Amino acid sequence: MKKGGIGGGNTITGLIYEGQVDLATFLAQQKGYSVEGVNIFYNGNLIAQTFKKHQFYAFLKNYGVDWKNHISSLLLPDNCIYVIINNTLFIIEVKTQNTPGSVDEKLQTCDFKKKQYQKLLSQLNIEVEYVYILSDWFRQSKYKDVLDYILSVRCQYYFNYIPLHKLGLPVPEE
Repeated sequence: MKKGGIGGGNTITGLIYEGQVDLATFLAQQKGYSVEGVNIFYNGNLIAQTFKKHQFYAFLKNYGVDWKNHISSLLLPDNCIYVIINNTLFIIEVKTQNTPGSVDEKLQTCDFKKKQYQKLLSQLNIEVEYVYILSDWFRQSKYKDVLDYILSVRCQYYFNYIPLHKLGLPVPEE
């Protein structure tokens, strides 16, 4: 079940999540990176902006986008990062689980949510990518169909980790 989902890695080449790691905090700890508010710098150059939950709507408001004119209900992303150099907003949803539950069905909503984010960002011509970072719980064979579905609708998933280069971010040299 590794098709599309990649486990392992290290903190130099990727973002390791344990369900609680904040994207900005992680990046600030990497060589060459610094964070000021929502702004992410690499070697002193502004490369990205990161948002959680309601901060995403402040970003939209700064560009004159009123979400109510595009979608009927707020979407509150766990993390999202607007990578300036490739004009892409990555929605990053962290899903952890240790017992069967409602997260199982939430994985099947990525296509709908990605399309909602695309509606919000269409007038800004910003691309949208939707990424799950999943705990090892989802490696079970009973999730094969839903993981295949995630890929079939052009969303992505990784186990406990996402490579920085997949976000279009610089990878610090060791």
